Amino acid sequence: MSVAHVPNPAMRTLGVKVKVKHTDLRQREWSRAFAILLGCLVLVAFHACSEKPAPPPPPPEVQVTSVVQKDVPIYTELPGQTLGSEDIEIRPRVEGYLVSVNFTEGSFVKKGQLLYRIDPEPFNAALSEARANLATAQARLDKTKNDVNRLTPLAKVQAVSQQELDNAVSAQEAAQAQVAANDARIAKAKLDLAYTTITSPVDGVIGTTKQKVGSLVGRGDTAVLNTVSQVDPILFRCAISEAEYLRIARRGKDADKVGKFGVELILADGTVHLHKGRLDAVERAIDPTTGTLTGQFKFPNPEKILRPNQYGRARFVTDYKDNALLIPQLAVQEIQGLYSVMVVKPDGTVDQRMVKASDRVGNLWVVDSGLQPGEKVIVEGIQKVKPGIKVVAKMVAAEGTTAANPGASIPAAKRENARG
Repeated sequence: MSVAHVPNPAMRTLGVKVKVKHTDLRQREWSRAFAILLGCLVLVAFHACSEKPAPPPPPPEVQVTSVVQKDVPIYTELPGQTLGSEDIEIRPRVEGYLVSVNFTEGSFVKKGQLLYRIDPEPFNAALSEARANLATAQARLDKTKNDVNRLTPLAKVQAVSQQELDNAVSAQEAAQAQVAANDARIAKAKLDLAYTTITSPVDGVIGTTKQKVGSLVGRGDTAVLNTVSQVDPILFRCAISEAEYLRIARRGKDADKVGKFGVELILADGTVHLHKGRLDAVERAIDPTTGTLTGQFKFPNPEKILRPNQYGRARFVTDYKDNALLIPQLAVQEIQGLYSVMVVKPDGTVDQRMVKASDRVGNLWVVDSGLQPGEKVIVEGIQKVKPGIKVVAKMVAAEGTTAANPGASIPAAKRENARG
């Protein structure tokens, strides 16, 4: 009979005690962690309850300006070039060698001033020869006159034949023709001699010479020696589009208002020519290749600042709008051909308006519809607002409110430079 192994009672008791101790320790650790977690949650909840809610952000600040209502002229600018009111090419009219050039290239010359001289000796010789031939012809004419005077009474009494008298009369008529021919040769020789002296046909500015002293000129196709341009007044030629031409031609009742402004010439450096001009001529027909019409303006140029082939822009009034509404261009937003502005209403909220913008006047834009005089439009801070929000509006002056007078936009310093 086998006897079962019975563990030592003392060991069993020890094992139980060890297991009990480990279980109690783990429970105490979980209890402590739970208590700490609970305390943290309570502190967080208490702190959250004790904090006040953050205040809302202040309304954004924007700059606004009032919609201006005033009468304004509408200007158009057309690019073009200047040219002399008379651009005269200097060409030799007789063949010969240049013996002198009597001007300073690029200077101003007076009408009748000596420019070139061609060697006159061959023409003096031709004149002397023509005079000698005239003297010979005159002597022959005198002889034939005497023959006719002598034979006429003799023919009446039939002392000589009628044939002899007729021959004498024919010889006299031939001698008279020879005298007239030699008179013409003398006149031509004098004219050719005069052409050896080339003078300026007008007051103006002369260019650089194309031929120097010693050059043979006037042979075959007479080349240009130089060009003299009359620059006071000076012309300005530019191309006008067909649509612009029609707009100008149809201005009707506003023609008197438009015409009083004259034409301004803006030069390459941005300054405005000191003297206003006027329309001088319009081309007969529209160029079918470009669809434009050439217009020509005339400007006084007593200071002789302007010279031919200078670039510039002619600015003139093409329309006149009464009680037009004006806003700065900065206030206008364009998206896919649609124009809008942000308006600050009296209660400080923002409203988006669709507008119809037409012409530009300086830095301003003419608005045909969508706004009322005196309304406030946002010119700075548009990106910070949207319709319906409140804003703090700060009034500023509209830039370019004096731009209806284009000359006012040119700095005074530049105008002084133009006068100098």
